[in-house]
Amino acid sequence: MVLLSVLDILLVIVGGVGMVYQGICILISLFAKPISFPDAPMDKHYAVLVSARNERAVIGNLIRDLQTQTYPSSLIDIWLVADNCTDDTAAIARDMGCHVIERFDKTNVGKGYALTYLLDTMIADGTADRYDAFFVFDADNRLDEHYIEEMNKGFHAGFRILTSYRNSVNLSDNWVSSGSALWFIRESRFVSASRMWLGNSCHVGGTGFMFSQAVMRRNKGWKFHLLTEDLEFTMDSVLHGDRIGYVGSAILYDEQPVTFAQSWRQRLRWSKGFLQVFRYYGPALIRRAVHERDFSCIDFTLLLCPFMLLALIRIVLGAIYAAFGFVSWPSQLGSLFNWMNGILWSVLFMMALAALTIVVERKRIGATNKELFAYVLSFPIYMLSYVPISFQAVFSKAQWKPIEHKGGTPENEELDEERAADAAVHAERVP
Repeated sequence: MVLLSVLDILLVIVGGVGMVYQGICILISLFAKPISFPDAPMDKHYAVLVSARNERAVIGNLIRDLQTQTYPSSLIDIWLVADNCTDDTAAIARDMGCHVIERFDKTNVGKGYALTYLLDTMIADGTADRYDAFFVFDADNRLDEHYIEEMNKGFHAGFRILTSYRNSVNLSDNWVSSGSALWFIRESRFVSASRMWLGNSCHVGGTGFMFSQAVMRRNKGWKFHLLTEDLEFTMDSVLHGDRIGYVGSAILYDEQPVTFAQSWRQRLRWSKGFLQVFRYYGPALIRRAVHERDFSCIDFTLLLCPFMLLALIRIVLGAIYAAFGFVSWPSQLGSLFNWMNGILWSVLFMMALAALTIVVERKRIGATNKELFAYVLSFPIYMLSYVPISFQAVFSKAQWKPIEHKGGTPENEELDEERAADAAVHAERVP
């Protein structure tokens, strides 16, 4: 019975502190002046790393976006690892002037292994030495024309690792894509921005981030191969004392899953990856939080804490105790009712959070008001589906599987106009 009480208290503390912290982040991001970086000389040499598997439909868009940046193109080299491709992704990238490395390995599957292979190849032949820092993008990404220029400012300001603002090319496709897109926009606008203001470390989100030559050398290339290699990289960097910065003016657009089955599979991998990262890095984060009084470690411990696993343990133990007569069934049903009540309140909170995200970031979201109203109503459904996904992640063996991308343009008319004007100027310069 004492164990049940301890678990109840722990769940309340973890859930309550997490909600309060989210609220504080929202208030800070709404009322505090955003952190920005001063203009900086565009003199750093960058390598762009892209892992692509059968991405012929979209890879050309990303390459063109990189080649038409306001940052000098002579200082941006694109390196693509064609990972187990069976189409002409590699040929397309080569024809567009990229450095291409082909990899065929059906045993070590996933983006982490592909990045390891790419950087190991670059280190072995000495080409990695040319670069001051390395960007990582997914093949389906689109970039604002000032993206590299803005990230360069943060790099000049002293950050060795930086992440950026994550938007979507297909938010308005349906309720599935909108749910994922709104979640990433919320994280950029409210969480990353407030972490910067508080002086905490941010975390990289799978794509749209950069790390310095020194960080690459410390890691001997890329050593992160868990299901959420981005989160693993973040925790390792924080434990090494790095503060990951956020550049809100560097805008990236990626493509979200449009079917619920795709979304479920993707988020199942993420949820399993969170459990893996907590297992390997959770104790070290807690130790550093206590010994070094590092609030970033407290922040990320809350992020990684396996809330659903704790809830599952609590439910199972409650049922066992009730079956053996140590506690009454009505008491356990009462606890379950309280949790259901909490879920209902969380639905209202998530609707409000989606609405606030849309209101604050309306200029950056390409959808009609009618569509956005519908997505506010559907957002809690998308988020609540994490409950069964998180339970399944405890028992399943999730694996990395590619998601087919259609390609698209950023859903922002002003940005599209800027792109068209930039392309016209670029075309005039080409003899």
